[in-house]
Amino acid sequence: MNRDKTIIVTSAINIIANILLSVFKIVLGLLSNSISIISDGINNASDTFTSIITIIGTKLASKAPDREHPYGHGRIEYITSLIIAAVVLNAGLSTLFESIKKIINPVEPSYDAFIITVIVISIFVKMFISRYVTNKGKKVNSTTLITIGADAHHDVLLTSSVLLSILLDVYLNINIEALIGIMVSLYIIKSGIEFISESISNVLGTRIESELSTSIKKDIIAEKEVQGAYDLILTNYGPTNVSGAVHIEVPEDLTVAQVDKLSRKITDKIYKKYGVMLHTIGVYSVNKNNKEFNKAKKEIKDIVFKHDGILQIHGLYIDKEYKTIYLDIVLDFKVKDKETLYKDIVNDINKIYKGYTVNITLDIDISD
Repeated sequence: MNRDKTIIVTSAINIIANILLSVFKIVLGLLSNSISIISDGINNASDTFTSIITIIGTKLASKAPDREHPYGHGRIEYITSLIIAAVVLNAGLSTLFESIKKIINPVEPSYDAFIITVIVISIFVKMFISRYVTNKGKKVNSTTLITIGADAHHDVLLTSSVLLSILLDVYLNINIEALIGIMVSLYIIKSGIEFISESISNVLGTRIESELSTSIKKDIIAEKEVQGAYDLILTNYGPTNVSGAVHIEVPEDLTVAQVDKLSRKITDKIYKKYGVMLHTIGVYSVNKNNKEFNKAKKEIKDIVFKHDGILQIHGLYIDKEYKTIYLDIVLDFKVKDKETLYKDIVNDINKIYKGYTVNITLDIDISD
C-alpha cells in the first residue's frame, strides 16, 4: 500500500470509530445527565473532523508539481498538521470551560452498569486507535497521522478521567468530575500548543537531524576522492520530497571529467539510500599534501580559532600563483558583528602572509 493510500485508509478507520464513539457517548451523556460524557462525545466528533482534514490534505499534497509550484504541494501536510493541532487546542479549551461551568453550576449525574461498561469499552477502542494511527504515521513519516494518534491518546486520558469520576461518584459518593476534567484539559492544552509549535517549525524549516546529516556526510566522505564534506543543506518540500546541496573537498589535480563523474556517483548514492536529491554539489580544491602546505594550514587554523564564535574552518586553498588564500569559516549564531570579525581575521592572516589576498566566506552553522 502506497503512502497516500495508507494515510487515507487509516484516517477513514479513525473516522468510523469516532463517529460510533461520539454517537454512543452523547446519547449516554444525555440519558445520564453527565456533562463530562457529553463533552467527551463532542471531542470524539471533533476527531472525525480532523481525519476528514487529513484526507483532504493528503489529496492536495499529492498533487503533481506545476509551473507555480515546481517542487510539488507536499508542504500542505504541514499546514494540515497545524489545523489539527489547533483543533486539539480547541478541544482542550472547550473541556476546560465546560469543567469550570460544572464547578459553578453543579448537576447531579445518574449512572448505571451499562454506562460504565460502554465507557470502559470506549477507552480500549481509543487505545487501539491511538497505537494504530501513531504506528501508521511513523511507518509512512506522516506528521499528521502522528498528531492524530497523540490526540487519540489524549482522548484515552480524558475518557479515563470520566470513568474515574463516575466510579468515585457511584461507589464513594464523591463528585470530582469537573476537577478531573480541568486537570486533563490543561494537559491537552499543553499538548496542543506543542503540536502547533512543531507544525509551525516544519513550515518555517528546521535544522537537519544530527544523525541524518552526519550519516549523509559519512557516506560522501567514503568516496576515496573526497577529503571532506561540508555545508550540507536540505530543503523539505514535504515529508517525501527532500532536496539539497553540499560542498566537497577534492584534490586540486582532479580533472573536470573526474569531478563530474564523482558528483553524479554521490548524487545517485545518496538518493538511493536516503531519498534525498542533492541537486548541487559544490567543489573545494585542496592543495597537495606537503610540508609547506601542512605548516600553512596549521598556522591559518590557529589564527582563525583564536577568535570567538568560530565553529569550523574548511575549504582552505592557497593559490601561490595569484597569491590568494581561500577559506570558509562556520560561525556560531551568537556572533553578531560578522563584518568586524571578518576584518580582524583577514588582518591577522595578512600579518604572516604579507601580500596575499584573503578571501573568506562566512557560513552559518546549518548542519552537524
